[in-house]
Amino acid sequence: MNQISRRKLLQSAGATTVAATGIAGCLGQGGNSLDSVTIAYVPIYPNMQHYVMEREGYYEDIPAEVAIERFNSGPSVVKAFASGEVDVALFGITPAMVLADKGTDAGILAANSRNGFKIMGATELVDRYEQEGKAAFEHFEQERGRKVRFGAPPDGSVPDIVLRYWIQEDLDLGEMESVIAKSKVPPAKAVQTIQSGDIDATIIQEPFATIISQNDNFGELAWSGNILENHPVTVLFANRKILDDTEVSQSLAEQHTAATEFTTGSPDRAAAHAASVIGSGVSEDLAKAAMESKASDFLSDPHAITDQATTMGEFVANVGNIEKPVATENLFAFDPYDTIQE
Repeated sequence: MNQISRRKLLQSAGATTVAATGIAGCLGQGGNSLDSVTIAYVPIYPNMQHYVMEREGYYEDIPAEVAIERFNSGPSVVKAFASGEVDVALFGITPAMVLADKGTDAGILAANSRNGFKIMGATELVDRYEQEGKAAFEHFEQERGRKVRFGAPPDGSVPDIVLRYWIQEDLDLGEMESVIAKSKVPPAKAVQTIQSGDIDATIIQEPFATIISQNDNFGELAWSGNILENHPVTVLFANRKILDDTEVSQSLAEQHTAATEFTTGSPDRAAAHAASVIGSGVSEDLAKAAMESKASDFLSDPHAITDQATTMGEFVANVGNIEKPVATENLFAFDPYDTIQE
């Protein structure tokens, strides 16, 4: 791969742009090389590599002009990606499955994170579960006259799929809807919702799991890494024009891998970068504390998440978000990552 000099990071309204210094269009696959790349992200902790790449200047080594767009939700990124407004996205693996299922010609370049959720509950429920195991749900309903109230993101999202797997497969309690009463609660609102008593439990990512765990009135029911070992959370997803440009796709995989290595080697600094970009009450101290969580598991190797992606895909299909599970070869683009490992 050609050595690309670093380029100055510029700020523009609505996007962050990395300006090419006269060399964009001269690299990659001849006339098919890209002049610009638009990268979208959702400001959640599992997208750690993005914060490192932005703050440490790794995007400046991509051989094209890079524009960075921030979205508030997975569905909004799916819409933008499907319409061609963005070329690369860091978001949950289930939105990637939805896009692939709809025929979008794209692929996962790298994994971002795995094992990234904790199921947190009120102390009473946690104590009951520790003593009674899966029978705790039935006994709770008998005593309270209602099911355990769970707050979670929408059906088909990564946490929903993991929660569904826990109830239906791991605990073997039957259809999730017959066991718990689930309501849609965005991750950022889960802390307030559980603390107010409106829900009894939630499946939540970091750093919000750390916030809840710091309150003596709540505890951990389960960790997703024990429910569905090594399950993917977020990924780096790229469209066909990115995949067809060897220089750009390999550079993205390379810089992403470098960001993962940086996160492993300098977790406090990576956490500080995350806090500075995410905002929304995520302080630097909180971001650093969340790095100690077993739900903070960052990686790049796409091969490491293929098996569980298949399992999750079956559940995504079951809840109706996709027509059928997406085949591995239609969901992943391994060549760029594999090439930089040679």
